[in-house]
Amino acid sequence: MVILSPMTTAKLDLTGLKCPLPALKTRKALGRMKPGDRLEVHCTDPLAAIDIPNLISETGDRIEDIARDGAQIRFLIEKADRTAVPQ
Repeated sequence: MVILSPMTTAKLDLTGLKCPLPALKTRKALGRMKPGDRLEVHCTDPLAAIDIPNLISETGDRIEDIARDGAQIRFLIEKADRTAVPQ
């Protein structure tokens, strides 16, 4: 029997912060999360549109969605399970 724990979505409001703080704070938040959990990150720094996807490619996590609303950028990131063996 497999028991799945409920996924949680944490929100991280980084509006107003400038590079490199959005990427650094996103990395730190992801480090505290469990596999399958989601992190919703809100940024206004235009460089975050480059920095956060680069960070996610390094960490192996997954961006589920990127949305823009004016200067606001929202990332929805899923924490990867690094213990899973690729098929």
